[in-house]
Amino acid sequence: MTKTGRFTRGAWLGLLLLTAAACGQQGHANEGGNTAMKASTTYLYLLRKTPFFTALTHEQLRWTIDHSKEWEAYAGTVVAECGPAVSDDAYWILLDGRWQVERDGHTYPAGHADSGKWFDSSETHGSCKLVTTEHSYVMKITRADMNDMLMRGFGFGVHLEQGREYYRTMFAQ
Repeated sequence: MTKTGRFTRGAWLGLLLLTAAACGQQGHANEGGNTAMKASTTYLYLLRKTPFFTALTHEQLRWTIDHSKEWEAYAGTVVAECGPAVSDDAYWILLDGRWQVERDGHTYPAGHADSGKWFDSSETHGSCKLVTTEHSYVMKITRADMNDMLMRGFGFGVHLEQGREYYRTMFAQ
């Protein structure tokens, strides 16, 4: 075997190890093994421009960043699932991109400025999936942190009510 042949094998082995390490750093949104999302950094100047967060003060934005997790998601990523056997105790906010709720063969799309720009499986009935339809950035906030934010007076009221109406209509029995 030539030196080039050994180097090529070594290079492939190195590439494989780097790829495995990178995959280990990626996160996933749900417990179903979804690895199409990777951790992302939340920038205050961008968060300030996101419709769900425009009413927040500088201090509230900092608090939000410290108590949430941002993810980059590729098109077709299942961000969250809902149903009797699923427990996702979090709010998901669409920072950029588009997603849709898939339920009973129907799709309900939303963008980051639409009523469906946030998702909480407790607002749903039956089984469904929240799936990105294009490259997107999403934020996960635990229910405990969201409740804390609301008690602290964070200006989410209008957005939450619009979303609740959107989901009530979607999941009307």
